[in-house]
Amino acid sequence: MNDFETAAAYVHSVLEGHAQSGIRARVSVEALARFKATRPLEKGAPLEGTAPSAPERTRDPGTDKAMPSQPVLSAPPATPREPGPASHLAPSEGPKAERLAAMRAPVLACVKCPHLAARRTQVVFGVGNPEAELMFVGEAPGADEDLQGEPFVGAAGQLLTKIIVAMGFAREQVYIANVLKCRPDMPPGESGNRKPRPEEMATCLPYLREQIEIIQPRVLVALGAVAMEGLTGQTQPMARMRGRWHDFAGTPLMATYHPAYLLRNQALGEKRKVWEDMLMVLEKIGREITAKQQGFFLAK
Repeated sequence: MNDFETAAAYVHSVLEGHAQSGIRARVSVEALARFKATRPLEKGAPLEGTAPSAPERTRDPGTDKAMPSQPVLSAPPATPREPGPASHLAPSEGPKAERLAAMRAPVLACVKCPHLAARRTQVVFGVGNPEAELMFVGEAPGADEDLQGEPFVGAAGQLLTKIIVAMGFAREQVYIANVLKCRPDMPPGESGNRKPRPEEMATCLPYLREQIEIIQPRVLVALGAVAMEGLTGQTQPMARMRGRWHDFAGTPLMATYHPAYLLRNQALGEKRKVWEDMLMVLEKIGREITAKQQGFFLAK
């Protein structure tokens, strides 16, 4: 199978997957079959249904001057189109759980970033309570999340769960998602995780934005500088962004260190910084803060 046939088979399989997921496409089954059987054209061969190219200008043998060619009609230049409003995958009304469910199948079938789609195990959509008043946003799935299909299930996720519980919530009461829904691809044979690229996050952000619009949390928490970059475009160090309120489309946004940072840096002072951010979140949503919570990670 040559490169063209491989590409054709890949596109064919993606379109079939969309159809199986309930995504409507203006392509018939017969057209898909013809496309899969297509072979590349020989160099210089005209496309079927296209007009032949204009003949070369001939010369008058008596005067050796170029003879005028027949006029060629051309289409007027296309009028630039203003970009329309962002399309939504879910209905604009209805129970939040049903609207999130309507988003899931199209997002799981997404191939907007072919290099990520080719290497992922699965898309990590998000998990939690559709009615949550508190939503946590990370940067992208890691290896554990890619395998399990749920955000923050590795070591950093276990620490995040402890933070959520210390705040007085169960993990199931909040909503957790990432800016990027696919694990960033790594070179073959290399382990670990790479930082999502700005263009990857920009491509995926409409999915997260729609999730936020549906859930309508009272507060967003961005876990790490990369999550803040994906949400707001800011590229400042976290030390400058944390401890104060930001805004995302009208929703109060708190930035704090990623749990993975706390796993690398066990200093009590760094843990206290994250906890102070969470105390501000609790105050923002009107939760009573106990004396025990006030005293977490304070030097004795």
